[in-house]
Amino acid sequence: MMSSLKRLWRDRRGNTLAIAGAALPLVLGSAGLASDTIQWTLWKRQLQRAADSAAAAGVYAIASGKAVGTCTNIAGSTYADPVAYDLRKNNQVGIPTTCTVTNPPSVGGYTADANAVRVALAIQKKLSFSGMFMNAAPTITATATATIVPSGEYCVKSLINLPDTGIDATGSTVVDLGCGMITNSTSMAAAVATGNASVKATPIAAVGGIPASDNWGNGTVLQPFTLATDDPFANVPIPTPTSPCQNFNYPDNKPNGDPVTITPAAGEIMCFKSNIDIQGDVTFGPGIYVLDSASMTMNNNNAKLTCNNCTFVLTTSGTDMSKIGDVKLTGGKLTMTPPSSGTYKGILFYQDRRATVENDVQINGNNTSKIEGALYFPRANLTFNGTAGMNTDCMQIVSWKVKFTGNSGISNSCPSWSGASSFTGKKIRMVE
Repeated sequence: MMSSLKRLWRDRRGNTLAIAGAALPLVLGSAGLASDTIQWTLWKRQLQRAADSAAAAGVYAIASGKAVGTCTNIAGSTYADPVAYDLRKNNQVGIPTTCTVTNPPSVGGYTADANAVRVALAIQKKLSFSGMFMNAAPTITATATATIVPSGEYCVKSLINLPDTGIDATGSTVVDLGCGMITNSTSMAAAVATGNASVKATPIAAVGGIPASDNWGNGTVLQPFTLATDDPFANVPIPTPTSPCQNFNYPDNKPNGDPVTITPAAGEIMCFKSNIDIQGDVTFGPGIYVLDSASMTMNNNNAKLTCNNCTFVLTTSGTDMSKIGDVKLTGGKLTMTPPSSGTYKGILFYQDRRATVENDVQINGNNTSKIEGALYFPRANLTFNGTAGMNTDCMQIVSWKVKFTGNSGISNSCPSWSGASSFTGKKIRMVE
């Protein structure tokens, strides 16, 4: 017996099989653990994506003036609970998920930010292999914090909130902005540059999409699918005239006529009830001018319109909002600046927000013209043809739609005393 055991001990045949058999549990264990680790990593990535999306949904709700809600009932959630509703649609983990939403966050660097939303998610599920060796499955967590941050400085805003193009540069226009452009259009072509147009602005933002194009100049940053922008003049009131409305009747207002000067009394808000058609050389003194159911036009290339520290208001004293006038300044020399103080500080043209949508406004001047201040036409389609050499160093455009033709150059180097300034946009960003 002993000799047989000694011979067996010294026999090396089948050693490889024995070693392989002894190592097999380790090989299978390593493969099983690798498989479980891959599953944990996948769940972690899916959970983080769900947390990011849910936090952004909460901030979008805040930006829309709605409540963030809770996430206690993900399976039965509705729009009333945007975070939970987003998780219901976008959480692909497939495991019951624990969710906590806080606004503002109770931890982190945004506890004082009323727009910040923090979402914390957690899952736990036992896996077949690791479960044989672990008393409890690991808890996989993901957190995300989103808030509203500035998206840039804009001097052109299109307020249209429909699926139609809001900003359009066409033809051979050359637009070189020292600021950005933004539109509330929900179209997938919310801002476009076509033909031989060349547009340089940073950024160009839209609620909808912005098609890529070689017409966007070098350095132009595109920001599609951003937050809608507010009307920067929504709280500016319509002025009440301090004197009876009069017809615009000045005999010298004709080609080659003598210069006409219109000077309101101190504190007077003048009112015109007939169209202001500039034919000759007309100067308005500093003040506020109301056009009651009347429009302003100038199409004579030899005409001159001068008004420093002025605001022209298009409105109506009647009930028919379609009578609110428009502006067509398509010829001649413009020299126009807005008030540098007071209620209408920085506003050159002001259209009543009750106006019928889709009025057409056209503004351009010759290469000696100067326009400063805000062109506010919230219910009109504004076509701007700046003409090469036109001085628009400090001008803002806020209208329903904006269309650029010709050579349009607008920068935003506004002196502090001018009353004009750029508009700050906003977007949603993951911050933690």
